Amino acid sequence: MLSSVIHSDKAIKINIEIMRAFARYRSLLKENESLKEEILKLDAKLNQAFKYLLDRIDALHQKASMPKKPWDIKLIKHSKCDS
Repeated sequence: MLSSVIHSDKAIKINIEIMRAFARYRSLLKENESLKEEILKLDAKLNQAFKYLLDRIDALHQKASMPKKPWDIKLIKHSKCDS
Protein backbone atom coordinates (compact mmCIF):
# COMPACT_ATOMS: atom_id res chain seq x y z
CA MET A 1 0.00 0.00 0.00
CA LEU A 2 1.49 3.31 1.07
CA SER A 3 4.83 1.83 2.09
CA SER A 4 5.17 0.15 -1.32
CA VAL A 5 5.06 3.59 -2.97
CA ILE A 6 6.86 5.71 -0.40
CA HIS A 7 9.81 3.84 1.06
CA SER A 8 10.28 5.20 4.57
CA ASP A 9 9.84 4.13 8.18
CA LYS A 10 7.00 6.61 8.62
CA ALA A 11 5.14 5.18 5.61
CA ILE A 12 5.52 1.67 7.05
CA LYS A 13 4.15 2.81 10.42
CA ILE A 14 1.22 4.55 8.73
CA ASN A 15 0.56 1.41 6.68
CA ILE A 16 0.45 -0.67 9.89
CA GLU A 17 -2.01 1.80 11.45
CA ILE A 18 -4.20 1.62 8.34
CA MET A 19 -4.26 -2.18 8.59
CA ARG A 20 -5.16 -1.97 12.28
CA ALA A 21 -7.94 0.47 11.46
CA PHE A 22 -9.34 -1.95 8.88
CA ALA A 23 -9.21 -4.77 11.43
CA ARG A 24 -11.17 -2.61 13.91
CA TYR A 25 -13.53 -1.64 11.09
CA ARG A 26 -14.29 -5.30 10.33
CA SER A 27 -14.95 -6.13 13.98
CA LEU A 28 -17.32 -3.13 14.27
CA LEU A 29 -19.22 -4.28 11.20
CA LYS A 30 -19.86 -7.64 12.83
CA GLU A 31 -21.08 -6.06 16.10
CA ASN A 32 -23.63 -3.48 15.01
CA GLU A 33 -25.81 -3.49 11.90
CA SER A 34 -26.88 0.19 12.02
CA LEU A 35 -23.30 1.24 12.58
CA LYS A 36 -22.44 -0.97 9.61
CA GLU A 37 -24.71 1.10 7.35
CA GLU A 38 -23.15 4.38 8.50
CA ILE A 39 -19.65 3.03 8.08
CA LEU A 40 -20.43 1.76 4.59
CA LYS A 41 -21.65 5.25 3.63
CA LEU A 42 -18.45 6.77 4.98
CA ASP A 43 -16.48 4.08 3.19
CA ALA A 44 -18.10 5.05 -0.12
CA LYS A 45 -17.19 8.71 0.47
CA LEU A 46 -13.61 7.77 1.32
CA ASN A 47 -13.38 5.64 -1.81
CA GLN A 48 -14.47 8.64 -3.89
CA ALA A 49 -11.88 10.85 -2.17
CA PHE A 50 -9.09 8.32 -2.67
CA LYS A 51 -10.08 7.82 -6.32
CA TYR A 52 -9.92 11.57 -6.85
CA LEU A 53 -6.50 11.78 -5.17
CA LEU A 54 -5.13 8.83 -7.12
CA ASP A 55 -6.43 10.32 -10.38
CA ARG A 56 -4.68 13.61 -9.55
CA ILE A 57 -1.44 11.80 -8.66
CA ASP A 58 -1.63 9.84 -11.93
CA ALA A 59 -2.17 13.09 -13.85
CA LEU A 60 0.88 14.63 -12.16
CA HIS A 61 2.99 11.56 -13.00
CA GLN A 62 1.85 11.69 -16.62
CA LYS A 63 2.60 15.40 -16.80
CA ALA A 64 6.04 14.86 -15.27
CA SER A 65 6.86 12.06 -17.72
CA MET A 66 5.86 14.06 -20.81
CA PRO A 67 8.84 15.10 -22.93
CA LYS A 68 9.70 18.71 -22.36
CA LYS A 69 10.08 21.11 -25.25
CA PRO A 70 13.62 22.38 -25.72
CA TRP A 71 14.17 26.00 -24.96
CA ASP A 72 14.14 28.24 -28.00
CA ILE A 73 17.33 30.17 -27.39
CA LYS A 74 18.50 32.51 -30.09
CA LEU A 75 22.11 33.56 -30.02
CA ILE A 76 22.85 37.12 -31.03
CA LYS A 77 26.11 37.66 -32.84
CA HIS A 78 27.96 40.78 -31.79
CA SER A 79 30.25 42.40 -34.31
CA LYS A 80 33.50 43.90 -33.10
CA CYS A 81 33.43 47.66 -33.09
CA ASP A 82 36.58 49.68 -33.77
CA SER A 83 36.76 52.32 -31.09
